[in-house]
Amino acid sequence: MEYLRATCRDDALAALADGNTSVLAGGQSLVLDLSKGDAEVRRVVDINQVAEFDLLTERDGVLRVAPLVRHRTFESVTVGGPLGELMRLVVRNIGHPPIRARGTMLGSLAYAHPAAEWPALAVALRARFELSGPDGCRTVPADRFYTGPFATVRRPEELLTEARLPTLPPGTGVGYAEDRSGPGIYPEAAAIVAVTMTDGLITAATIGLVNAGPRPVCARAAERSLLGTSFSDAAVNAAAEAAACIDADFGRIAPADRRRRERATWRLTRRALTQAREGC
Repeated sequence: MEYLRATCRDDALAALADGNTSVLAGGQSLVLDLSKGDAEVRRVVDINQVAEFDLLTERDGVLRVAPLVRHRTFESVTVGGPLGELMRLVVRNIGHPPIRARGTMLGSLAYAHPAAEWPALAVALRARFELSGPDGCRTVPADRFYTGPFATVRRPEELLTEARLPTLPPGTGVGYAEDRSGPGIYPEAAAIVAVTMTDGLITAATIGLVNAGPRPVCARAAERSLLGTSFSDAAVNAAAEAAACIDADFGRIAPADRRRRERATWRLTRRALTQAREGC
């Protein structure tokens, strides 16, 4: 395997131009795939020395995350407001401390594991991704980035250079709930929630579902059902029902397993919404 070390953005993009080069940032997914024999890598470019890739900025209501920002960055109060609170709820459940210390948010987004937390958060927040390659940069909405399990619209010669997440307004309550069979592994299911209330009524709702289909799921039907309500128990139950039975995509699995997963999605969405209500 040929190893290259990039020291600037142009180095990294030049190395990827052949379309046969893998990127080494945190290395958590790449090394795992190599160890299991799931990936054949002939050439790798290490981007860890590219200083401009280790930036996290917030400007004009948008949080901008570069390729080398590690998971553990979001464990602190580096990101403020309701978005920071939501990210702290999510990140503490990602892997274990060594993974969070080395792994990167953009690495997780690009890997596109259907049970990963960050892709569901990005899709729910209507984030946008910047892809850079030999033909320049293009921006893709998060919900159009994912095409299936471990599959995205990113071309082999492109690098995911930035994720842009809109911040959440004051008065937003957040929640996260998951089922996990053990520490350090992906969740079996999870729900990520942010709800904004104004004058006692819900004016905005964001719900992301983890492992609820072949791609990250934004529970739009559940979100719509909450708008204009007073966040009552009935509204929470109706939203959880919509998330499980309308938004989740379990059509390709056996009926018995589908019912089990729908029940889990209902329960976790309800729990996350209840947690968010407490913060409104």
